[in-house]
Amino acid sequence: MDIDEYQRLSAETDQVSDGENAIVVPLLGLAGETGTLLSSYKKRLRDGPAHEAFEANVAEDVGDVLWYLANIATKLKLKLSDVAARNLVKTRGRFGSPTPGGRAFDDDAPDAERLPRVFEITFEERTQDGKDVLLLFLDGQNVGDALTDNAYLPDGYRFHDAFHLAYATYLDWSPVTRFVLKRKRRSDPSKDEVEDGGRARVFEEAIAALAFDRARETGFFEGVERLDYDLLATARRLVAHQEVGVRSAADWERAILEGFRIWRTLRTNNGGRVRYNRVLRTSEYLGH
Repeated sequence: MDIDEYQRLSAETDQVSDGENAIVVPLLGLAGETGTLLSSYKKRLRDGPAHEAFEANVAEDVGDVLWYLANIATKLKLKLSDVAARNLVKTRGRFGSPTPGGRAFDDDAPDAERLPRVFEITFEERTQDGKDVLLLFLDGQNVGDALTDNAYLPDGYRFHDAFHLAYATYLDWSPVTRFVLKRKRRSDPSKDEVEDGGRARVFEEAIAALAFDRARETGFFEGVERLDYDLLATARRLVAHQEVGVRSAADWERAILEGFRIWRTLRTNNGGRVRYNRVLRTSEYLGH
């Protein structure tokens, strides 16, 4: 029996198919049967092998949960197989392996408009006009603006280009990095405006700032292996209409965590050199 046939047949035993309670009853039933399932497992923990009816009880409880789920889907005009398929896409994207390296988004662009495949960035702190600032260098040339933390209390945000460079390395996407390195795809007016333009940079800065705010609560993600799904979903939602929209939650998780790994090292060492390899999707702190 496939899941859609089960949904159709289970609807034939529905006792409250219309009226204001039509959806409330299965919602309450789902909550109740979930409680029953938990109770069966509680008895298993308490009694161990003595709880001989465990497997039979759980099979019945899971069946009742399935009936209520099918009933809710039917009343909300959802096809259970579609719901299941969308859920698999979500869970595989969240817990599957990151996308392997392959064709880059800018492979068709002229050489001068491509992000470097392998490159080193130097994060160097200097004093300008009596103020401590951070400068970035590529091949000995200053790129981008002088940065400070832009905060009353120092928090290391001046090193946050490490996040953008991580997005470029692990997601093959970073309008901010393209702008800083002067690698916008101007030969393609559409990509220049939509993919590499000001609005895209605003989205990227918003994601970086949101991740930084969340990271404050957990030691800036040190020792963290999994991120809150809401953070990953928000990041993907903001750029769903862009080329990076094909990247999964797992891809975003890796990019964010790797960006913070380098950021923490830069903050601890007050800067240094970092090698980025977009072909192998790696980043390595090289010291000062």
